[in-house]
Amino acid sequence: MSASACYTTGRYRAGRVWLGERVAERLVRDAQALGLAALDPADVLARLVALGRASFGDGAGVVRLEARAGGELVASTRPLGPEPETWRAIAARVVHPGPGPAPGAKRAGVAELASARAEAQAAGVDEALLFDAARRLVEGARTNLALALADGRWLTPPAARGSVRGVALEAALAAGVSLEERDVSRADCLAAREIVATNAVRGARAIVVLGSASVGDGRPGALQAALAAALARG
Repeated sequence: MSASACYTTGRYRAGRVWLGERVAERLVRDAQALGLAALDPADVLARLVALGRASFGDGAGVVRLEARAGGELVASTRPLGPEPETWRAIAARVVHPGPGPAPGAKRAGVAELASARAEAQAAGVDEALLFDAARRLVEGARTNLALALADGRWLTPPAARGSVRGVALEAALAAGVSLEERDVSRADCLAAREIVATNAVRGARAIVVLGSASVGDGRPGALQAALAAALARG
């Protein structure tokens, strides 16, 4: 199996990458699954830390390594940018393509995710939620998603629908947060008590507005608190 590239992204601050071992292991796992290269996780993590130190010193920023065929690693950084405590989101117009090569891999150049990110930027919001052709929620353009329903259940869309295996979601699950994998419809999203977006740069962010409607009471709740607490131990 082969593909053009995969990548991993992490949050650097003062000499370390948050959830660094998981961030590095993701690139190793995905590069192997896509037939790109055999990488060493300790080397990947050392490269990420060195990249952050060279770019941000004792400060903070985002570090990224992309693995390409033949073992080539391409490094880049960017500032953290604004970090609102709560997020606004839209439902993307673009349809999620479903599982691709090496399901769960964080592949570079996925056109639908790039289009959804552009939709979010154009709308002036923080995230865009992608649904598949059967109108089932899959993931955010740059995050995994968790929902608290009105009946009290905590859910996340099944990984089999094609979402990236996100570092932050995996870390939260490993730390004991219990999420049921279940298909989620647009109606479920609109009726949810909470929607929380997670990734290895931003952590757990409550989506309090979806489109023009408030999510729940428009404030972070117990699900966001549980995910944030689990990630704080990472």
